[in-house]
Amino acid sequence: MTTTAIPAPEQADLEAFLGRFVGDLGSALAGVNIVVGDRLGLYAAVADHQPATASDVATATGTDERYVTEWLRGQAAGGYLEYDPSGDTYSLTPAQAACLADAHSPTYVPGAFQIAASIYKDSERLEAVFRSGAGIGWHERHHDLFEGTERFFRPGYVANLVSGWIPALDGVEAKLLSGAAVADIGCGHGASTLIMAEAYPRSTFVGFDYHEESIKRARQRAVDAGVADRVRFEVAGAADYPGTGYDLVAVFDALHDMGDPAGAARHVLSSLDSDGTWLIVEPNAGDSVPDNLNPVGRIFYSASTMVCVPVSRAQEVGACLGAQAGPACIESVVREGGFTRFRTATSTPFNLVYEARP
Repeated sequence: MTTTAIPAPEQADLEAFLGRFVGDLGSALAGVNIVVGDRLGLYAAVADHQPATASDVATATGTDERYVTEWLRGQAAGGYLEYDPSGDTYSLTPAQAACLADAHSPTYVPGAFQIAASIYKDSERLEAVFRSGAGIGWHERHHDLFEGTERFFRPGYVANLVSGWIPALDGVEAKLLSGAAVADIGCGHGASTLIMAEAYPRSTFVGFDYHEESIKRARQRAVDAGVADRVRFEVAGAADYPGTGYDLVAVFDALHDMGDPAGAARHVLSSLDSDGTWLIVEPNAGDSVPDNLNPVGRIFYSASTMVCVPVSRAQEVGACLGAQAGPACIESVVREGGFTRFRTATSTPFNLVYEARP
């Protein structure tokens, strides 16, 4: 408890801050509703029956109409659905549908709220590591984090990986088209691996992740996608995965989570062909704190506090780069690992895409 006298705020400043608080609290409470609505298929039901009544949505999803009514009203209040009082019906605009009802859309966002839900479920453990300075391993987190991460990041990979990120690398696309050996480190459920495999049928791919349950899921995804003959998934860490002579090693949104990213960089270098490429995709960030004090930076810093830093701290070294490490920090890690060439190949509002060469 503070013992320092706090000066009285200006009324306008107080009202402005409370306005921000109302928005944030509404978002926090709405997030749980988004997760539940997504799991029950409520957004898809609105899209299929619009203009839809609460009865339409409840019947289509096998849910209780009174619960659905309250849910619909809350979604309309937050601007996630449109409401027509003349018929007491709800609908989705094309933008809302692309973000909430179409799982194949590059802007599909419910997975982000599933990530947030997992953090709330782990909040007591997170409070404890704040006090102790310990970490929480990825494998120790609530399973919603694993699924939410795949569901949130996959649409961005679908939209950008083959169309923009790989073509931005020097000579890599030509190798993949003709037949290359690729390793995807920290692959999770294998979304990025499978996107590349489907786009480049002459190449072979192996995804590595230390989390056994994720690898089991990835193996099944490869079978379902019909690419298991040239894609495999193995349990291994970033500093000890097997194989050499890879034409491309990729790390998607995972380098900053590693306990020893410089050690991982050294291992990547040892596993690459002499003319190989390391593709590193990281959250978009500037090199200084002021560069990142914006709405996107708020998301990344907040997620990093609760996920990335605890995961890194649970590993050897515990470098804790954080999700807003920035290009200078990433370059320093890469060069410490022995790479001599490094550049930012391209970017999106949410990602920076780096190319490292021996």
